[in-house]
Amino acid sequence: QVHLVESGGGSVQAGGSLRLSCADSGRTFSTFAAGWFRQAPGKERELVASITWRGGATDYADSVKGRFTIARDNAKNTVYLYMNSLKPEDTAVYYCNAGGYFGGYYHGGDSWGQGTQVTVSS
Repeated sequence: QVHLVESGGGSVQAGGSLRLSCADSGRTFSTFAAGWFRQAPGKERELVASITWRGGATDYADSVKGRFTIARDNAKNTVYLYMNSLKPEDTAVYYCNAGGYFGGYYHGGDSWGQGTQVTVSS
């Protein structure tokens, strides 16, 4: 069973950087693909980045491409989201998820973390 806990959120000014971490205390995260989602107030949850279970392939939403990087360390059962050149529109609660790739696309699973708030001020 996967138990995901996110950390690393906070408040930064536009142009700043943050690193989010998602750790699994269940020690099975390394067998799943992973995704980072975000949800802003009044908006639907959206997928911003995903990575295969070995970390060999990644995908990004157009809105974050070139600014965010997803990576994982399976020895630590941890997935990271490096966020650079942050913009006010990146403000949201960020969630990690354990899922899988089907047909070349990431599909979220039922295991979610509690979320971590990212606030970017202009």
